[in-house]
Amino acid sequence: MPTDSTAQTLAPDPADAGPRLALVGNPNVGKSVLFGLLTGQYVVVSNYPGTTVEVTTGTTKVLASPTPVVDTPGTNSLIPQSDDERVTRDFLLEDRETTVVQVADAKNLSRALTLSLQLAETGRPFALCLNMMDEARDRGIEIDVTALGASLGVPVVVTTAIRRQGFDALVKAIPSAGRSSARVDYGEVIEAAVTELSALLPEASLLPRSLALMVLAGDRSLTDWLSARLDAPALERVERLRRQVASRLSEPVGYVMQRARQAAALAILSRVFTGTRIEPNGLGMKLGQWAMHPVWSVPVLLAVLFIAYEFVGVFGAGFLVNLVEKGLFAQYINPFAIHAVDWLLRFPHAHRLGESGELLAAYAASGETNVAVKGLHDLLVGDYGIVTMALTYSIAIVLPVVTTFFLFFGALEDSGYLPRLTVTVDRLFRVIGLNGKAVLPMVLGLGCDTMATLTTRILETKKERLVVTLLLALSIPCSAQLGVAVAMLAGLSIWGVAIWVGVILGSIAVVGFLARLVIPGQASDFVMELPPMRRPKLSNIAIKTMARVEWYLREAVPLFILGTLLLLVLDATGALTAIIHLGRPVVVGALGLPEEATQSFLLGFLRRDYGAAGLFAMQKAGKLNPQQVVVALSVITLFVPCVANFFMMWKERGWKTTLAMVAFIMPFAVGTGVLLNWGITLLRIPV
Repeated sequence: MPTDSTAQTLAPDPADAGPRLALVGNPNVGKSVLFGLLTGQYVVVSNYPGTTVEVTTGTTKVLASPTPVVDTPGTNSLIPQSDDERVTRDFLLEDRETTVVQVADAKNLSRALTLSLQLAETGRPFALCLNMMDEARDRGIEIDVTALGASLGVPVVVTTAIRRQGFDALVKAIPSAGRSSARVDYGEVIEAAVTELSALLPEASLLPRSLALMVLAGDRSLTDWLSARLDAPALERVERLRRQVASRLSEPVGYVMQRARQAAALAILSRVFTGTRIEPNGLGMKLGQWAMHPVWSVPVLLAVLFIAYEFVGVFGAGFLVNLVEKGLFAQYINPFAIHAVDWLLRFPHAHRLGESGELLAAYAASGETNVAVKGLHDLLVGDYGIVTMALTYSIAIVLPVVTTFFLFFGALEDSGYLPRLTVTVDRLFRVIGLNGKAVLPMVLGLGCDTMATLTTRILETKKERLVVTLLLALSIPCSAQLGVAVAMLAGLSIWGVAIWVGVILGSIAVVGFLARLVIPGQASDFVMELPPMRRPKLSNIAIKTMARVEWYLREAVPLFILGTLLLLVLDATGALTAIIHLGRPVVVGALGLPEEATQSFLLGFLRRDYGAAGLFAMQKAGKLNPQQVVVALSVITLFVPCVANFFMMWKERGWKTTLAMVAFIMPFAVGTGVLLNWGITLLRIPV
């Protein structure tokens, strides 16, 4: 797990003579697992200079000397189509001392070899790691590693990283990494242009041939780099030569190059593939097919949602919350804390603590009320006390819910279902100007909207990033809030659940469609690598769940305490009463909710799950009827994002865009609640 988010300069310093090791490969090939094996847990996550793309760095001690390691973003090509791919290309372009370990999915060797041939053109020394070999063998795939190494001219090692199989062999092969002897023939027109262009281009850490091919393919991300190194006449000659090549070919230059690389990769594959490919036909394969089927994907999704409801809503929010809140906290922790605080504050020998202690003891002995005593009592165990409210909410009510959600979400991640969900929803997302890939940040938003906003970087266009950021802030509940919502919905009829779900999905559809019309730009093409459906591995789920629970305890619980302190101050100063009074026309009159709900909405900005937890406590106390639950839950879900997500939006999209989004979200959430309250009452829906 990352332990430091301090910015770190990843672009190589010319004065830094130390060699580096870079893990490069297609997305979803296991680079991060190998990175963990190489570096252990002490790593740094920081933005690549000049971008918002995060790159993970660390140091490996398994080689002859400690060596910096960089886990580059997944890439399918060194001619970038996204910020992630550009970061990987730029790292190779600037860093002269890097040795590359290309990590490949052994099941999809042809795709990996296409990237291998591009790495060969760069002249960068590399070794090829064929990962996930266990899954490849399960499919009958056998690869002649010796023949593959001879074809590429670099060391080739097979691994199964999650089981550490082959890792020692990889460590031994890294020092032997060398320049590949493989070469692709692109035809007379392109080859002649490459020769001429190579003489014009500036010196770089990549071979001139590689740089020339990038320029001829129309890589516009190199414009600034070239402009800083070439004068105007040289730039004009480069551009003129690029246009000449494009005019002499009947197809786009980049397409011709990619087709040539794929043909060369298939030629190598034909020499090294020795197994009999077995198309998987077990239950996992059938589930994978059903999950993407135009018809059967719907019952699969409904089954997933039903299991989530039973596990998170019934078991987590019902059984576990009752066990912890009513059993542990209500019977033991809170009564003990109250008695302990009272005993300490009225301790007969308090004068030993100094003058203030004598004063407290005197007031206690005389039976008078001391402001300091009362204040400390209220701070710890009062109505807005750290123990009786902050810890009760965050540990007794929310923690069991988020833990069960993290377990379920981890199982979905490990099973391979989530990428198939992107295929299922691609056609629906096209209606709002997005593609299926946009569902990944939105699904991750069910874990944490703040982190999900960060992952919108995987989307290729500015329009897609803006739309998804807005939808995350508006209508995607985070794990803690979703868990609380499921718990509250468990006490409603099917109509109540359907209305809440309809409000959330309807908001996504309506706002997404309108954003598609208002925000300029086009959706990018949809390309998604589908991993095989697997039986989730319990150890993987446990590790991810523990890491996420640790994050919740470290990041969320302090905010619950801060929110409680804010309520305490507002209550002590009378401001809370004033706010409740000011909000009464909207909260009580328009939304039909109790006055108490105002403080939940107020703290919803600090953390939306804190606001939802307050509503949950009101429901458990019988202060909300079913209609009020539906209205309150809809408003708090559509309410402004938590303060952490607010600042992440500010960082990623700028303050003007962020404030504009918040200015839209707040009246939209309240207006939806008002219409919902009016509609349920008018139609007499039995929620």
